Amino acid sequence: MGTMTEYTSRGPTSLQPPEDITGGLFGWGRTMVRSYPLATDALLAAALLGLSTFWLAGSPFADVRAAVVQTALIATVAVRRRQPSIVFLLASAIAFAQWLMGFPLLGDGALLIGLYTVAAHEPRIRAVAAAGLLEAGVIMAAVKWEPAGSVTHSLLFLTATVIAALFAGLTVASGSRYLAWMDERARRLAVERDQQATIATAAERTRIARELHDIVSHSLSVVITLADAAAVVSRSDPDREVMAEVSQAGRQALTDMRAMLGVLRTDDRPADLAPQPGVPELSVLLERVRATGLAVDFDAVGAPFPIGAAAGLTVYRIVQEALTNTIRHAGAGHARVTIRYDAPLVKVRVADDGTAAATATDGQRGHGIDGMRERAALHQGTLRAGPAAEGGWLVEAVLRLDSRAPAVAT
Repeated sequence: MGTMTEYTSRGPTSLQPPEDITGGLFGWGRTMVRSYPLATDALLAAALLGLSTFWLAGSPFADVRAAVVQTALIATVAVRRRQPSIVFLLASAIAFAQWLMGFPLLGDGALLIGLYTVAAHEPRIRAVAAAGLLEAGVIMAAVKWEPAGSVTHSLLFLTATVIAALFAGLTVASGSRYLAWMDERARRLAVERDQQATIATAAERTRIARELHDIVSHSLSVVITLADAAAVVSRSDPDREVMAEVSQAGRQALTDMRAMLGVLRTDDRPADLAPQPGVPELSVLLERVRATGLAVDFDAVGAPFPIGAAAGLTVYRIVQEALTNTIRHAGAGHARVTIRYDAPLVKVRVADDGTAAATATDGQRGHGIDGMRERAALHQGTLRAGPAAEGGWLVEAVLRLDSRAPAVAT
């Protein structure tokens, strides 16, 4: 097998987020914020309080009242995600009391954080209303304190910070909605993928059951015919009665099987009365494949032994599905089919020189492999499919059969 790996329809897909989103420093920070929101906000509040306290200690407004108001204002940052609108209104009330007391504070940045939180987690109408309320506070602060040197400059500067906080929150909200949509889409695609695989497996099992129904029906019909003939030519009455009972038992078994398995014929088409194909019909199949332009070589290795109609049909279907996938998906120019007889094993090998990477992610190819694997399992066998060590795509199946089983005419 070399470096060939087994391929299934549930292999790697593109349903997972890119590594640059889930990994690295950004991914770690995103995970920490989502996993520990209260601790993250408390850390942010502590950092802002330390910076604001350092600024206040060197300002002419340093006193106990200013320290208490600033601490209360920044404390709202620690619980900002609990009830963003209510917390923002509380911070606005504290800031209004600060404005009445007549001293500016660096801790007023908590209001911008509050606005950002409302815009990121609340409906847009609330975000706009919060921005309007904060803009009113901006006008009051610009007129009273002129932090940028003049009313006009202060108004422009503070308004710019309000707009920046608002749009930053709206951008994060939009990104969160997009990521949520992507997560839901990935979940639905995964569900649909599993459903398609289940449906394909069920359809293949139904097809196998229908074909086995045809094979067993034909075999029982032969048994009944032989039993009837034996009963006619027999000269002994006891033997005649025994063969008549064999014939009757065969008819009853055939009737019961048709009653139970006939429901598997879900289509409205009449039953195909032609014998099911087997190993001898591979030559016809290969000629049809060669007519498509794909060069196919065939080798039979070892001494053939009777394998029965069911196993012969399995060999035929595996070769048929593997070559069909090669024609449809691999872009190959040459394929080789090898049947190796090593009683009680029959080994089937189909290799092509196509592009394995293109076929490995093909959903239809995956369902076809599931079907081949189902067929191989009927005969205690295994099937592996994947890129071959020498290039191209390789399908190998091993069927374990009873070499003493007589062949059933098809």
